[in-house]
Amino acid sequence: MASRPTPSRVRGAASDIGEYLTTWRKLQGLTVQQVAERVGVTRQTVSRLEHGDTTVGFDIFLGVANALGQLDRVRLSVDPYETEVGRIRADTILPKRVRR
Repeated sequence: MASRPTPSRVRGAASDIGEYLTTWRKLQGLTVQQVAERVGVTRQTVSRLEHGDTTVGFDIFLGVANALGQLDRVRLSVDPYETEVGRIRADTILPKRVRR
């Protein structure tokens, strides 16, 4: 099966996120190896993520975010209920039992 090309906006976002993770790691005085050990992956895998490699698994991204104390921020950043539009639309579109 041929892989589809990664859109440039996605590559750019991956690069930015990788840089942010690197900065968080450095602000905490951690090495790539220390983060890798906390996540249970290789140093090379964490390095790939920090360099914006879009093929690194979502579970690893979340594990690194957790190891750096940023998992809750990642979760909130995609929570539709944290936005005015999401809350308004949920009230008009989603059935009561789906809302929080």
